[in-house]
Amino acid sequence: MKQQVLVLYLATSALDSKVVGWANYDGTGRTNPTTGDSDEPPYESGLHALHDGWRLFQASQLIPPYPGVEYDTSFMKHEFFFEKLES
Repeated sequence: MKQQVLVLYLATSALDSKVVGWANYDGTGRTNPTTGDSDEPPYESGLHALHDGWRLFQASQLIPPYPGVEYDTSFMKHEFFFEKLES
């Protein structure tokens, strides 16, 4: 079995919110996706990825911002990791 990994950054912590960033990794070697190789996200939302057979295996923690840093630039906090297993 080989693993494909899909990382989706969503607008909010809800799986049905809009995809705002993404990355694909293909452990099968069938494709060679790279970050920024498409202007369109692979899915409209995380829920659409689930409907297409991707398995969710990690979601980021929901950490509230500290007072006074609500508008600072930082990491994309609504990150979800999905996988597909291929033989």
